[in-house]
Amino acid sequence: MTSLESVDVSGADRHAVHGGVPEGVSPDAATTWPPRELIDSFLGSFDFSAVAEDAHVDPEDARHFRDVLGRFASGVTVVTAMTSSGPAGMTCQSFSSVSLEPPLVMFLPAKTSRAWPVIRTAGHFTVNLLAHDQEALSNQFAAKGVDKYAGVTWEPASATGAPRLAGALAWIDCTIHAVHEAGDHYVVIGRVQAMEHGTSELPLLFFRSAYHRLAE
Repeated sequence: MTSLESVDVSGADRHAVHGGVPEGVSPDAATTWPPRELIDSFLGSFDFSAVAEDAHVDPEDARHFRDVLGRFASGVTVVTAMTSSGPAGMTCQSFSSVSLEPPLVMFLPAKTSRAWPVIRTAGHFTVNLLAHDQEALSNQFAAKGVDKYAGVTWEPASATGAPRLAGALAWIDCTIHAVHEAGDHYVVIGRVQAMEHGTSELPLLFFRSAYHRLAE
């Protein structure tokens, strides 16, 4: 499982990139695809030749690994924190609950993430579960070299002060409980301090490098 930060395009995606539309795919399917930098941040950037040399993993096996895991549908989150330099945040696909007692959750930032080091220094974070109509917000927080909070409405969480983004499906406020290295990612365990759900009922989903929505 990887987080949202280049993707080796294969199958239907490769046809689309090169201008063709494979049989069975809607001509306007690309309108549901997120920008390249978002896919990059989800799936990570690998030099498969280096992987094969250093870890004895065949490049084709690595591509197959990513293609198969891309068929696991997940929600989309924005992980935020309030730092000494102001609010920080990153789009993250890899999020899960861990434990009920004590209440723990986790997310997996890539080691190349620029936002994660400042979030770690802050010592806390809020997981904003994105609603079905927040694709633009997901793209904005995945982009590089932009003001991620431009035009974004938010309020500080009472427990941590981390930004709670308006319109989210739910908010989970955490302090950092533990951090573990896992390959090219970190496993960040958060101790839940407060949580609340919003008024939206439908999630934003990510599946095979594209956004999807549940049928209402």
